[in-house]
Amino acid sequence: MEEKKFDKNSIIGFALIFIIIMWIFYNNQQSEQKKLEAKAKQEKIDKANKKKEVATKEVLSTVVDSTVSDTVKLQKLAGALGSFAYSATLPSAKEDFTTIENDLLKLTIANKGGYISEAILKNYKKFEKNSGQLVELIKNNNANFNLVLQTKDNRVLNTKDLFFEPTLTKNGEDQILSMKLKAGANEFLEYKYVLKAKDYMLDFDVRSQGLSKVLNSSKTADLQWDLKTYRNEKSIAYENRYAEIYFENDDKVDYAGTGKQEDETLEKATFVAYKQHFFSSILLSQTPIENVKISSTDLVHNDKIDTVFTKQFKSTLPLAFKNGELDYKMNWYLGPTDYKILNTYEKNIEDIVPLGWGIFGWINKLIFIPLFGFLSSFMGLGIAIIVFTILIKIAMSPITFKSFLSQAKMKVLRPEITELGEKFAKDPMKKQQETMKLYNKAGVNPMAGCIPALIQLPFMYASFQFFPSAIELRQKGFLWAEDLSSFDQIFKLPFNIPLYGDHVSLFPILAAIAIFFYMKMTSGDQAMAQPQQEGMPDMAKIMKIMIYLSPIMMLIFFNSYGSGLSLYNFISNLITIGIMLVIKKYFIDSDKIHAKIQENKTKPKAEGKFQKKMREMMEQAEEQKKLNKK
Repeated sequence: MEEKKFDKNSIIGFALIFIIIMWIFYNNQQSEQKKLEAKAKQEKIDKANKKKEVATKEVLSTVVDSTVSDTVKLQKLAGALGSFAYSATLPSAKEDFTTIENDLLKLTIANKGGYISEAILKNYKKFEKNSGQLVELIKNNNANFNLVLQTKDNRVLNTKDLFFEPTLTKNGEDQILSMKLKAGANEFLEYKYVLKAKDYMLDFDVRSQGLSKVLNSSKTADLQWDLKTYRNEKSIAYENRYAEIYFENDDKVDYAGTGKQEDETLEKATFVAYKQHFFSSILLSQTPIENVKISSTDLVHNDKIDTVFTKQFKSTLPLAFKNGELDYKMNWYLGPTDYKILNTYEKNIEDIVPLGWGIFGWINKLIFIPLFGFLSSFMGLGIAIIVFTILIKIAMSPITFKSFLSQAKMKVLRPEITELGEKFAKDPMKKQQETMKLYNKAGVNPMAGCIPALIQLPFMYASFQFFPSAIELRQKGFLWAEDLSSFDQIFKLPFNIPLYGDHVSLFPILAAIAIFFYMKMTSGDQAMAQPQQEGMPDMAKIMKIMIYLSPIMMLIFFNSYGSGLSLYNFISNLITIGIMLVIKKYFIDSDKIHAKIQENKTKPKAEGKFQKKMREMMEQAEEQKKLNKK
């Protein structure tokens, strides 16, 4: 028996494997060690920062403590705040507030932190028209606005914990509030708010003066802006669906998504918008801000329990120093998400209104918004929706007519198409060729019925974007609907039906009935017009299913939607049924169509390029088939 031996190559191989394993083990050890060291270092930094923050808060509590002597106060303040101890010695270093307001907006700014502690929209009510509660975008500490300052002596200070000195002046009708966090008589960080008459947009400047020797300008000052959005509408689930963060990044407006948790980093942001369906808080900067981090967290896990807040929005905007100072010209919008109002500012913020992309957005911007705005300016909103729908359907009626006419022509040709199908049952290619010839001779385009329907689809989709975004409908009633921007409940169920809800809305029921009758009237014609092709699904069976499936889908998905959209769909289907009956009775005569088709057959017909190409392809396929048989 031959003795097994390790050859030289085996030994080298094992040695290399051993070296690789040891190298991996060593690197893993080094990597783990580095991770532990980094973790320990970060914990040390966090602990130190937390210690400083705790010390700062403890010191700040002494500012308002009358039992502590002035000498002790000054010592503690200087030890914790450095140069900014000056601000805590001023008379304004107390829990006080300054109010600025116009006919639209009331803002309350706190001395501590210098930020807006309350923002009330005077012309909008929460939940329903007569609730007696105004829409409050900011209240009860649901917002945080903080600038993290790093000093040259390694302090980390948060402006939200420090006291600003307010100075309120007027320039004509403009109210100017200067909030200064002082490090000396002429050294300060300033938030300047300028509120104009009858305007939701504030001028908002963040700048520093004389702080180049105090602040570490080699690092950015992180502006932290958080907002926990209050529910303002009747249905929190419906409102939450449209609550999301929008932003402009590199001149493109986009949004972060509507998932449970959405995070993004923006390279160059010029605005960040916290959109709450019908209301928005938007922070804009004339100077693009780099590496902005945004976050959105869904707070509605159960719409029966989580009924106060919708989303938690957070942003971190790193503000860069220039020549040792901060100087950012900003704007702050606190108001309705109204396309017409937002569009007046010419800052692209109107793009936060979700009107659809591409052609859908253009239909809304160029047709739906101007037309509906004109109608609603002199008539009730419910009547405006009805008139709006009638005008849109009348404008689309020529397309509807062409679609029905094409179906009528195909219906007349069906017996001959069926005959060709039976004649060439064993030769699908020949059957297709002869069918194309028949269409060509008769002057019928089988796609003519599909194209008009495709043209109408963008208008239908645009309506699904337009009505949920139309703030004009908010808290405007029509018939039994108290609010056209919300569901029109007529009956409250004692239980919850999955997907449907715990209430019954009437307009979706009416729309579903209208869809049922419309599809019932048209499904027969469509089935007759389109003969079943070999290998293709039976359209007649599909249409029978859709007759019942479409109304059910309408009932389920529209029960909790805004009743304005359901009213539009109801009227739209009623008008379509009416137009179809008129066209069938007065414009389409099957005998005349049949006679015209027979006349077309006798005339020489020029073959189009597409038809010629299709014929040549079929002939080539037929020739190839014959060659394969040989």
